[in-house]
Amino acid sequence: MESKEKNKNVVRDFFLTSFSLKNKNTIYLMTVIIVLFGIFSYRSMPKELFPEVYFPTVLVNTVYPGNPPIDIENLITRQLEKEIETVKGVKKISSTSSQDVSAIIVEFNTNVDIDKAVDDVKDAVDKAKSDLPNDLDNDPIVQDIDFSEFPIININLSGDFSLVELKKYADYLQDEFEKVTEISKVNIQGINEREILINVDPYKMDAMQISFKDIENAITSENVSISGGDLITNNTRRSIRIIGEFTSMDQIRDIIVKHEKGYIVYLRDIAEVIDGYADPDNYARLDRQPVVSLQVVKKSGENLLSATDKIFEILEQARESKAIPENLTYTLTNDQSDRVRKQLANLENSMIMGIIFVIVILFFFLGTRNAVLVGMAIPMSMFLSFVVLNLLGYRINMIILFALILALGMLVDNAIVVIENIHRYIDRGYNITAAAREATGEIAMPIISSTATTLAAFLPLAFWHSMMGEFMKYMPITL
Repeated sequence: MESKEKNKNVVRDFFLTSFSLKNKNTIYLMTVIIVLFGIFSYRSMPKELFPEVYFPTVLVNTVYPGNPPIDIENLITRQLEKEIETVKGVKKISSTSSQDVSAIIVEFNTNVDIDKAVDDVKDAVDKAKSDLPNDLDNDPIVQDIDFSEFPIININLSGDFSLVELKKYADYLQDEFEKVTEISKVNIQGINEREILINVDPYKMDAMQISFKDIENAITSENVSISGGDLITNNTRRSIRIIGEFTSMDQIRDIIVKHEKGYIVYLRDIAEVIDGYADPDNYARLDRQPVVSLQVVKKSGENLLSATDKIFEILEQARESKAIPENLTYTLTNDQSDRVRKQLANLENSMIMGIIFVIVILFFFLGTRNAVLVGMAIPMSMFLSFVVLNLLGYRINMIILFALILALGMLVDNAIVVIENIHRYIDRGYNITAAAREATGEIAMPIISSTATTLAAFLPLAFWHSMMGEFMKYMPITL
């Protein structure tokens, strides 16, 4: 009986609760700091739709013109694969042998540094060079593949314009977009590079005894700009450059291909010169209509929302400055910023609705004051989470937002249990300070243990060594 009485009189203590009760002013100050830094972190953290997955992959590309796929496979691909298979950390090797080209994709384990992976593959390729054909014009090209570089938005240009005009407007917007610090590059789809076609009449060539080499040499020698040295006048040095590059189609047609015994043969005499475009290798369509599409690619680690805001601003300025005409239609597709903004809005709505529901429901059971205290646990924990995530260098994405929403339930449950236990001690005659210390100390470890068991179910995701593991690791870390 005496031992039971002693156990009842044991003062239970949880160090964080005791510290908070003894240093109230410090806690008030820390609360203000957490709120301010939390808001700052939330506003300054880069936002993206999905986490950037680090998955080291190397591409080995080899061009061997004039050879069918079977020869490319036997002479190039297999020789390279034999050496690449010896590289440490390789997870998977896949290859494609097509007409004139061998492409080998080497996937490494996620714990392999990409720079080291590229160096190791280059060494393996160097070892295989002795087994490759001697007449190979260029060495195999080894480069890493960055999966984080993907379009964040497509701007599709259309209207009653020719391809040349649409290309001009697309080039202008491409230059403006690439000036933005968050943008890596802008790809233009739906139109090919301008190309001057020279259709030669072989019968006229034979009659005038002109070869293809004569035509090539004539064009090359005419289409060139050369330096004329420096000119010093009035103590000023000026560089002289003689412009000889073609500026019109007539200049190309008037090239002298042959000049012999007073007889001049112009290019127009033996060939038709056409201003056109290269054979199409891609198409861009919107609502079954052809368009010129600009695919904007964001730099790794940059803020997606900031990048798209600057893109919208450039489009508005281009319209106002008449750089693009009023009747030129641009349509936005694949806008990832729209989805990110919706995800952030859902999180904010979940926080607000969670606070409201908690306060309203607990108002009937614990009173207004206790309901408000429990409701305050939601934004405070969120602000603290944003501070820590920002210090870790993370970016807000869909997985982190889902984890934060998932954590709301655990926060409210634990807060309700603590508040209810404090009320139980107050009803037993304890003052508020003693009740808070005793009640929290009594259930601190059970609450921590129950929360830890819930988190333990998600913990294996942080050690999942695969692309999915790299994708899902943000959930246990955030929780």
